[in-house]
Amino acid sequence: MITVSRNLNLNVRRTKRSATLAINERSAELQSLGKKVYRLGLGQSPFPVPDFVVEELRNNAHQKDYLPVVGLAELREAVSDFHNRRDGLESTADDVMIGPGSKELLFMAQLCYNGELMLPSPSWVSYQPQASLLGLPTTWLPTSVDDGWRLDPKALKAACQSDPTRPRLLILNYPNNPAGTTLSEERLKEIAKVCSEFKILVLSDEIYGEVNHDGQHVSLATFYPEGTIISGGLSKWCGAGGWRLGTFLFPKPLYWLREAMSVVASETYTSVSAPIQYAAISAFTDRPELQEYLRHSRRVLKMVGEVAYGKFKDAGLKLPKPEGGFYLFPDASELAESLSDRGIKDSTTLCEQMLQQSGVAVLPGSDFGRPDSELSFRLATVNFDGAEALRQVARFEGDAWEFVETHCFELWDALDALCGWLKR
Repeated sequence: MITVSRNLNLNVRRTKRSATLAINERSAELQSLGKKVYRLGLGQSPFPVPDFVVEELRNNAHQKDYLPVVGLAELREAVSDFHNRRDGLESTADDVMIGPGSKELLFMAQLCYNGELMLPSPSWVSYQPQASLLGLPTTWLPTSVDDGWRLDPKALKAACQSDPTRPRLLILNYPNNPAGTTLSEERLKEIAKVCSEFKILVLSDEIYGEVNHDGQHVSLATFYPEGTIISGGLSKWCGAGGWRLGTFLFPKPLYWLREAMSVVASETYTSVSAPIQYAAISAFTDRPELQEYLRHSRRVLKMVGEVAYGKFKDAGLKLPKPEGGFYLFPDASELAESLSDRGIKDSTTLCEQMLQQSGVAVLPGSDFGRPDSELSFRLATVNFDGAEALRQVARFEGDAWEFVETHCFELWDALDALCGWLKR
């Protein structure tokens, strides 16, 4: 029998499966073998999709026609209005493109823009592999745990000065995955100044903006409107990751890129699922039920982050206090001597032994662009019943520690298991 040769694209051959999806599948496999696993690897919102959004999906299940490549006009209008309310912009529906998840839109942007990718280290696990799949160069920008793993405008400028006219694409994600920190208005202004000086194209990934713990998100587009694309979607603040709906908001000077991406979309996925686009209109429309849902979600996530931060500090780890989303990125380097005695000298071994011996599944810092020799790791504080947490927080009057121990007990147990293992 004649078989087709295994002639894989070299860029694909060099790329691993997404680390977040891989750890989720590994956790499920261990659970199927009867092992207790605390699944803190995949960053999926613990909260249910709001009832009124689900109801709109039911009402539009009959929608079967192909929709415009760039998205349903009514939805693009709703997304534009959302950004105008939140970010103080003056966008229109023409500025918006809808895609099957922001991840796909980010990939298409890298495909269409011919430039070097710039990433703060650490950054989300899929940005750099997408560039690798496309054969694009990546420059990692240094950060430090003492500065909350935030992008330093001076480091950005230093990276550009040796070749100031080189085309560059900066992906800036905040509130941040993996660190949970965000950027102040003052720092955003400084970053915008550098980007304007070197004409850097910025993909501002603000998908966690609505789950800023204090509800005070500020967009980079406010200070660098001509060069910033805002990336968003339903997955992180609306609990609808599996619905796969992402949004890009383009400034008018970047319509040439929007048009190029729409060409690629027309030859690949055609358009996003019609029922989901119709249902999503309600999610981007300002209404009391949504504001209540977000207010309670933020309160739960803030309490969860406060408790996790406190437990890790007590265990001797260095990390910034989370300010948004549901992630922490601790550095266990100060425990290096005791961990070395247990044969742990890198983040990959750290996380593997952590999983095997404590049952807690997290991801090594090396998956996020950090040196493997650094004993950093990321966890997602989502291992609790989000629907029950929302019900309880509406009438809860105690402190964060009481709430997490009582109503997020699975996460509480995971943190105890992990910290106990670290302090062993």
